[in-house]
Amino acid sequence: MGLLDKQFDDGNIVITSVEGVLNWARLCSLWQMSFGLACCAIEMMAASASHNDIMRFGVLPRPSPRQCDVMIVAGTVTLKMATRVKRLYEQMAEPRYVVSMGSCSNCGGPYWEHGYHVLKGVDRVVPVDVYIPGCPPRPEALLEGWMRLQEKVRDFTLVKEKGAPVGEKA
Repeated sequence: MGLLDKQFDDGNIVITSVEGVLNWARLCSLWQMSFGLACCAIEMMAASASHNDIMRFGVLPRPSPRQCDVMIVAGTVTLKMATRVKRLYEQMAEPRYVVSMGSCSNCGGPYWEHGYHVLKGVDRVVPVDVYIPGCPPRPEALLEGWMRLQEKVRDFTLVKEKGAPVGEKA
């Protein structure tokens, strides 16, 4: 038996760090920006439907980037749309996360070889935290990617390691 076992006889006491509480609250209420670029957006909408119900993860679609934590880039990003995606990302509050959904968003998909207008991966304009493969990926894949994002949020720290900038994502 440790020292803490003698001091806390009541079972309703939890000991953790402030950072752990903040990360737990943040990962349980990630709000996504509600926009889609192509066919992957249909699968993203299907993830919100009753069969998959992504809202049980605390996901709430919001129309304004200033109220969002997560941007899901679903579909083909054209060069014309890339500047708009970057502008929306810059309007989001910190900490902000990006999920790249689908082959077109990840690497340009089948369109970048035959067109001059397709961006070869959204990570060229915004930093991506989670990649979801597939063409188009199923709603279950989006749920798996969402759980990967929650793991990243859980490990987020403001403690500066030697040589690393403050607030870097783990």
